[in-house]
Amino acid sequence: MEAVAKLRNHPTSPRKMRLLADLIRKMDVDKALNILHFHPQHPSGPLEKLLLSAIDNWKQKNPDQRVEDADLYVKVIYVDGGRTLKRMRPAPQGRGYRVRKRSNHVTVIVDGRNRGLGVAENDSAEMEQKAPEPVAEPEGVQEAPEAEAAPAKKKTVKKKQSGTKKAQKNK
Repeated sequence: MEAVAKLRNHPTSPRKMRLLADLIRKMDVDKALNILHFHPQHPSGPLEKLLLSAIDNWKQKNPDQRVEDADLYVKVIYVDGGRTLKRMRPAPQGRGYRVRKRSNHVTVIVDGRNRGLGVAENDSAEMEQKAPEPVAEPEGVQEAPEAEAAPAKKKTVKKKQSGTKKAQKNK
């Protein structure tokens, strides 16, 4: 069973947070935690806490299972833009530049790969056995007959006229 954790209004631009979210998407939880713990970007700390919260939420939903046995992974992670605070910054000649202080919302969904009955393993075996079906063309659609090759045209070369128009009139 999957567990969800959300981080709201974190004061970092969504673009910077998405860089980290893309790193840990579809990754095992242990490996993702190690990456976030040692990553130099500043949003890695709050994202690590959020992932730990999602793991704890999973533990609350599944008290009879262990995290190690469930083989947890980051199923879904996405970053949405939050509110934007607009501030003014002094600019030359009495003007003011607008500064947009962005924030974001992060949602993490954690799930186990092994669900007791091995559902994930059975699904992958069924997918391998099924071959893609050929696409049939709709009825009534006929192929266009191939056009017969047209005979090649001979290139005619114009002779270059020499002299000016006055010289040609005098001839």
